[in-house]
Amino acid sequence: PAAMRYTEARLSEIAAEMLKDIDKKTVEMVPNFDDTEFEPTVLPARFPNLLVNGATGISAGYATEIPTHNLSETIQATIYLMDHPEAELDDLMKFIKGPDFPTGGIMLGLDGIKKAYETGRGKAMLRARTQIEDVRGAKQQIVIEEIPYEVNKALLVKKIDEIRLQKKAEGIAEVRDESDREGLRIVVELKKDANAQGILNYLFKNTDLQISYNFNMVAIDHKCPKHVGLKKILESYLEHQRIVVTKRTEFDLNKAKERKHIVDGLIKALSILDDVIKTIRASKNKKDAKANLVSSFDFTEKQAEAIVSLQLYRLTNTDVTALQNEAEDLERKIVEYTKILNNGKELDKVIKKELKTIDKKYGTPRLTEIRAEIEELKIDTEVMVAQEDVMLLVSRDGYVKRSSLRSFKASDESDNGLKEEDVVILMKVANTLDHLLMFTNKGNVIYRPIHDIVDSRWKDTGEHLSQTVGLSDDERVIEAFTFDSLEKEGAFVFATKEGMIKQTLLKDLKPGRTYRSRAQTFIKLKTDTDEVIMAEFVETENEDLQVFCTTHAGYGLRYLLNEVPTTGARTSGVKCMDLRDDFLISVSLVSEHDEVAIVTQRGAFKKMKVDKIPENSRARRG
Repeated sequence: PAAMRYTEARLSEIAAEMLKDIDKKTVEMVPNFDDTEFEPTVLPARFPNLLVNGATGISAGYATEIPTHNLSETIQATIYLMDHPEAELDDLMKFIKGPDFPTGGIMLGLDGIKKAYETGRGKAMLRARTQIEDVRGAKQQIVIEEIPYEVNKALLVKKIDEIRLQKKAEGIAEVRDESDREGLRIVVELKKDANAQGILNYLFKNTDLQISYNFNMVAIDHKCPKHVGLKKILESYLEHQRIVVTKRTEFDLNKAKERKHIVDGLIKALSILDDVIKTIRASKNKKDAKANLVSSFDFTEKQAEAIVSLQLYRLTNTDVTALQNEAEDLERKIVEYTKILNNGKELDKVIKKELKTIDKKYGTPRLTEIRAEIEELKIDTEVMVAQEDVMLLVSRDGYVKRSSLRSFKASDESDNGLKEEDVVILMKVANTLDHLLMFTNKGNVIYRPIHDIVDSRWKDTGEHLSQTVGLSDDERVIEAFTFDSLEKEGAFVFATKEGMIKQTLLKDLKPGRTYRSRAQTFIKLKTDTDEVIMAEFVETENEDLQVFCTTHAGYGLRYLLNEVPTTGARTSGVKCMDLRDDFLISVSLVSEHDEVAIVTQRGAFKKMKVDKIPENSRARRG
């Protein structure tokens, strides 16, 4: 409750319809905040305002969020419900398609809207109305014509400009607010050859160009807060209207009866005018005159009051006719009011007629478009990443970095910032849109999109993997590969020191959502002492490729790669070689005419053709 100075407002014409007939005792009145006047507990409301204007707010322990609706649609649904009290929600939704916001926009998700109309709770997406226009110089621009309800335009423009400044989405040249008295218009100018739809999707996802709208339709019904659906709101409104119109009709009926009573008295007085004048002249004063009229002519107290207050000009002939006309008119009204009060259908007719008048006078076309499905926003990496070639480096100890080719060429290649005992595992030119997979000796694979790797100078060490992904103390990177697409056909071959081998498809090693913070397993090691000694990528099924195994004790085994089965990421694989108490030093993929170099721990070296080891089967002693 607030004092008048806080609640003064200039009312629009339709606001007067909310207050219409409030002076006819249609609603309950209670004392106001300082007991000087009375105020209504509820307004008569000629239209379902709770739906049309919506409601949003928080009270003690309750919040409500009821969106605005179209006046015409709401009135049509109300009239339909009067004629069909058993109507289902689907019937009402033929009239009320969904919310209709004054700011327009597009609402996506009919299921969420329907659920809200059923239970009072639901969720839909509200999106700005946009279009992509072609402009001079083979460029395009995104034009925003309507933004979601209650989104602050200035903050939205600022946010889009921040995305441009921080280069979060590549290709935005300028953001302008061109709104004027003609309406809202925000222009996002794009660079040449920019992916307009991709950028628009990015803006939908990362700014208030698209917001999630949560229905929470709580209203006070019979002094109790409830979640209300569409039908419940309309039913309650009709119940309220029937009470209001009944009370108004009762008020009008009583007024008409009172006036009829007076008019009848005046007509009777004029018909015996001379006797009445004589009686009044013979009286002492007004009070005596009234008493004499009551006793002599059977007038009532109220009629006598009206007669003695009569002005002389009223005694003309014209006034007698006017009174008779008024009496007939009042009689007609009394019959009409009585009919309305005694017949529910007549009452509903009055409500319908008044609703239709409001619709005709104030109805407007729908502004918000309703779409059944929520579109999934797919954002291509190209939109967010500037495409360029960089020099990539991965070291055995887990250091990763990318440097611009300029920084690389300006430095000495060996001055790469690594410690002396560290070894380069991968050093190559890669594109920022490529993908990097790094395999460790403990059976973990770490994924990084190249644009995610910190850009550093060639002289710097780069970031260590343990800053984001936990690595064991004795864990090191054994191999790293880059791919322009993770959908590429092909498989990895993995082998372990204690004699296991397997093939796993590249697509089975796709990163999960948590790739930034944790590594993925690519092979299950059976013992703590086992470790991965080989990871190789084979593009397509290669019939001629062979596996060449060498053990610590100098045993060798050679067999076809297609003897090694392809299994998933979290498997141990199959037996590579019969080791007994020996262990594998090296497993490599060779073809029949290859040569291998063999070095022993005391420094002996020999070169040997692989076919000197006879071709055999997997899991043999060799």
